[in-house]
Amino acid sequence: MIKKLHLQGSAKEIGFEHGSKGKQEVINSLETYEKLFYGFKKISWSEAKEYALLHLNAIEKYDLQMVEEMEGVAKGAGVDFEDILTLNARSEIALTNKGNIFSDGCTTMAITSPIINDTIIGQTWDWTALQKNSLLLLDIQAKSKPRITMVTEGGIIGKIGYNSAGVGLCFNALITDKKTNEIPIHLGTRAVLNSYSQAEAISKVANGQMAASASFLIGYDDGDGNGMAVNPEVSPYGIDYIGGDDGWLAHTNHICSSSLKSKLKDLNDLRYEDSILRKKRADQLIKEGVAAKEPINEKTFERWLSDTFNKPSSINHFQNENAPEHRKMETIFSIIINLSNRRALLRIGQEGEFEEIDTITELTL
Repeated sequence: MIKKLHLQGSAKEIGFEHGSKGKQEVINSLETYEKLFYGFKKISWSEAKEYALLHLNAIEKYDLQMVEEMEGVAKGAGVDFEDILTLNARSEIALTNKGNIFSDGCTTMAITSPIINDTIIGQTWDWTALQKNSLLLLDIQAKSKPRITMVTEGGIIGKIGYNSAGVGLCFNALITDKKTNEIPIHLGTRAVLNSYSQAEAISKVANGQMAASASFLIGYDDGDGNGMAVNPEVSPYGIDYIGGDDGWLAHTNHICSSSLKSKLKDLNDLRYEDSILRKKRADQLIKEGVAAKEPINEKTFERWLSDTFNKPSSINHFQNENAPEHRKMETIFSIIINLSNRRALLRIGQEGEFEEIDTITELTL
């Protein structure tokens, strides 16, 4: 299904285990992004590394342990530190104005109080089929931080998941015309998962700290039956919250914030026939479920994330043969996270059963 790695210790030790035990997945990621950067943007790998190094000073000030963990990954996998840094800055490199701009897609959804007692978040992750062989399921126990369950690409130390404190993250790429040399958004996702509360998580991505733009759907359950989900669109210009006042959220891959639209240009060339339609379909499914007063639970999310209405540009996404080559993507995995129960379900690919990936309670480190 997916390679699972249990990682613990110092930042360098966690990184080394990631790199050594997940070496093939790291190599797969390096090969994929070298092809993508050159094929779509005419950027060589050496040029990509130069772009990535522009972020290093900001990362060192933001969280030096992230640098140490990436150093560990590089040593474990037998590659250069700059290679791993480049993987973690791959969205920022993809968002440069040279060549075809490309980025991964997805549909995120959340349901919480007052609709249901639990806080459940979930998403599809749509990207190039090449990266299906790069997936890793990481169980991370760092010193003085919550325990993390995360699905990521080999070599990338931050992505989608949840932690033992009840903080969870789903993530949508946004394609815009501006970026800075601040913190790559994938490192922002790790900072969120390192947090003990929703407020702490938001503080890690607000105030223009992120180098590029993205939608961070951040759920939180405090363990006492209190839960909430918020959806900040983050950017180099700060954040803006989107929806959520009625106990549900949905987001895809276009900017929704009027405030951010005044500062950024949305460059998603398929937003009308793909991203916006997926968002409207996700809204429709949630509203139908709420109106029917049906029980909404993990099974409901399985159905929603498997939806093929408007195929191939459906929530469960299939390659669109009419799309430009750099925008052909499919659902690589789908994940459902019940933050109230600290459990998650995962499906690799577009078909088959969702399987539980409860790493937080299955093993005591």
